[in-house]
Amino acid sequence: MLLAVGMIAGVFSADRLVVRAQSPEPNNLAAPLWAGQRPQRLPPVERAVNSAQVVGFLEPAPAAPYQATRAVAVQPEEVLAQKLNEAGGFAIDLPTALRLADAGNLQVAFAREQVNQAMAQVEAANALWLPSLRGGTNYNRHEGAIQRVEGAQIINSRGAFYAGLGAGGYGAASPTVPGLYANFHLVDALFQPLAARQFAGSRNRAAAAATNDVLLQVTLAYFELLRAGEDVVISQGTRNDSQQLADVTAAYAETGAGLKSDANRARAELAVRENDVARSREAQRVASARLAQLLRLDPTVALNPAEPLVVPIEVVALDVPVKELIAQGLSQRPELAEHRLLVAEAVQRLRRERFAVLIPSIVMGTSYGGMGAGINGTLADFHDRLDVDALAYWEMRNLGFGEVAARRGAQSAVRQTQFRQMAVMDQVAREVVEAHAQVQARKGQMATAKLGVEAALASQQQNLDRIEQAKGLPIEVLQAIQALAQARREYLRTVIDYNAAQFALYRALGWPVKLPRELEANGGG
Repeated sequence: MLLAVGMIAGVFSADRLVVRAQSPEPNNLAAPLWAGQRPQRLPPVERAVNSAQVVGFLEPAPAAPYQATRAVAVQPEEVLAQKLNEAGGFAIDLPTALRLADAGNLQVAFAREQVNQAMAQVEAANALWLPSLRGGTNYNRHEGAIQRVEGAQIINSRGAFYAGLGAGGYGAASPTVPGLYANFHLVDALFQPLAARQFAGSRNRAAAAATNDVLLQVTLAYFELLRAGEDVVISQGTRNDSQQLADVTAAYAETGAGLKSDANRARAELAVRENDVARSREAQRVASARLAQLLRLDPTVALNPAEPLVVPIEVVALDVPVKELIAQGLSQRPELAEHRLLVAEAVQRLRRERFAVLIPSIVMGTSYGGMGAGINGTLADFHDRLDVDALAYWEMRNLGFGEVAARRGAQSAVRQTQFRQMAVMDQVAREVVEAHAQVQARKGQMATAKLGVEAALASQQQNLDRIEQAKGLPIEVLQAIQALAQARREYLRTVIDYNAAQFALYRALGWPVKLPRELEANGGG
């Protein structure tokens, strides 16, 4: 009877499988563009959920002009300070992990800084119309030969001093450094801001895609941490069962009721199970360190899942036809929005090359200051001096051959961006179909694995009953212990794999911001 109690105490319930997770709304970096306005990242919106709910997002705020911003600083100690557990590590749940990833992951921060850089380029392009402001002073002294305008050479001694807007003012010519100066291709001033805005929009979408990728990485890393923690429980339970079996078979061998070979076999099994426990704890620490790297936490502090159990999570309903899911992914994936904007940018640059020969370049200069000049070293009284120059000129590069080459290059750039866009469309469709197939297949695997656990539990109980009734030897339970451990691990693997496939499909759809209907019906709307 003692053996039966020990065996049952170590049994792992097949229903121990619940992830409670709530993900913050991913950055809405796919808001529409308006000319002359900056991208704005919409703030994440959070909600409280109960343990029966899984991941969901609130509907986003109304679309607004988007603006490049830096990630909101979230200090890990502020989030986790109250979650120090008895084991000396931090208890962390999936919502916290996703929040930390959104705020502090370096890949996300790098992508957002690229948005800031692109927005700086937009500001520079918008300022092409504006002149540069220069101020300075100069002194000029000439001694000796100089040539008159009509060609005669004379010997002269003169000097001049100038100060004000510009510099290099002496003689009859305008200052060599104008005070207000503009020199730009008018075609650049017209088309460069449009192209720069399209590029900034593409960087914004790329930042959204990078955020989605990181959120998926963090989710999978968290599931691996969860799997490793549950595997520790399984290995410890199996080790305890093996310890009980080793003790009982040893007692049977000593009394002559059993074989010594059975006792040795049980001891060998116990040694294997001890190593299983060590390997499981090793995997748990490795999973903790990898998740800590993604979240930029101290890798020496153990992260332990806050969820006590693990259950299958459904964030994408399986009754939706795969063609509809593909259409959803093609319409929502930020990668496709990124490449559409890159195509638009390439088109604007092609238009620039087509109009370049027709639109003039502009040079303007204005200088104003005080100037004093005279013969020898004498400087006359200072008087105001104003110089204004404005000119426009047309250019045909390399007798037209340069124009043709520039247009062909721009046309090729458009086609290249279109090819990349089509390649991404194919990739999105493949990822949706692949993840959908994995979700469907793994759902069936879970059902099969659950039946395996139930069968293994029944087999173990039946063997225990036979031993209690003195119809068999304790060693007969060994195979049941092994089968139960294998069945429990298989069920755990299928559940974690199913959850990972669900989130992979969710990411393939672009991390939709609306909750699935099933979740809304459960109070998640």
